Amino acid sequence: MPFVNTPDYPHASPECLGVLLVNLGTPDSPSVPDVRRYLAEFLSDRRVVEMARVPWMLLLYGIILRTRPKRSAHAYQSIWTPDGSPLLTISRRQAAALQTQLDARLGGPVKVALGMRYGQPSIAAGLAELRAANARRVLILPLYPQYSATTVGTVFDAVAHELMRWRWLPELRFVNQYHDEPAYIAALAASVRAHWAEHGQAERLLLSFHGLPQAYFEQGDPYFCHCQKTARLLAEALELPAERWGLSFQSRLGKQAWLKPYTDATLENWGRTGVKSVQVLSPGFAADCLETLEEIAVENRELFLAAGGTAYEYIPCLNDTAEHLALITDLVIRHSSGWPEIAHPAATAEVLAERQRRAQALDARSR
Repeated sequence: MPFVNTPDYPHASPECLGVLLVNLGTPDSPSVPDVRRYLAEFLSDRRVVEMARVPWMLLLYGIILRTRPKRSAHAYQSIWTPDGSPLLTISRRQAAALQTQLDARLGGPVKVALGMRYGQPSIAAGLAELRAANARRVLILPLYPQYSATTVGTVFDAVAHELMRWRWLPELRFVNQYHDEPAYIAALAASVRAHWAEHGQAERLLLSFHGLPQAYFEQGDPYFCHCQKTARLLAEALELPAERWGLSFQSRLGKQAWLKPYTDATLENWGRTGVKSVQVLSPGFAADCLETLEEIAVENRELFLAAGGTAYEYIPCLNDTAEHLALITDLVIRHSSGWPEIAHPAATAEVLAERQRRAQALDARSR
């Protein structure tokens, strides 16, 4: 395997801190071929689907990728905007805003890049962008508040796979989760209160997290526990009694048992048993996407109303709100503690200037 080399590296070039924001990803377009390509990459991930490879590949390419892309493409078309995928558009705004925040708060240079685990821009492309900026220290921030091997774990796999090709590795740090961060809970609570202030408070609040096969939890994945804690802390922050809120899991695939209770079944049960109004929040998503804008905001609304409910509202993800950006900025600064760019601006400038002088002297001696 050929390495990515830097044979003519100029030692006097200034270094910086690199931050790679990572989210799940999106097809390049809502067309069937692009959706098929995206689903093939996603569903081929060994952490996402833990089945024997030969039977799964036969099922994936023989049945699933022949039928599911058309249905998924129709769903993507319903949420696509003139700017493209909502997830990618929001993620780009998050990265740009984070760059602005860090430029204002850090003492040294920083470069923020965006990478998607599946689709474009890839994690490899994001890391290459940081390498081109001479980021000798890199923080990876997956925008998944609750850890799961199927999300955060697979981001680590992709980062490691790319860095295997690099001859000169940067210092590397990795944010594992932030499901119980006070600033995260406060941001979620603020978004719910803002919705209540504008629309009023429904009878119940449902906190819907992405689903996970039950077997993964039984084998030690902490995702279920992280979701439970996030939900409990948020309910406490909102001062909601137990009968006014619920937790559920959405987006199942296949016939195996997934984490329960299921979102669709919960909403149908609430509608049948006399609950007339609900508001739904998806705390596990850092940006609105197909699973929130179509599955939660549209599909599940229809289920609840058909079951007897009369009012259904979806509360948007944190997206690029000020509270969310403050949380992300604080995560970056704390997890980069000790690196020169995080020090006091005056001290950092002095350290970086001294490094620059030494590098220039080294370059001069090597000529």
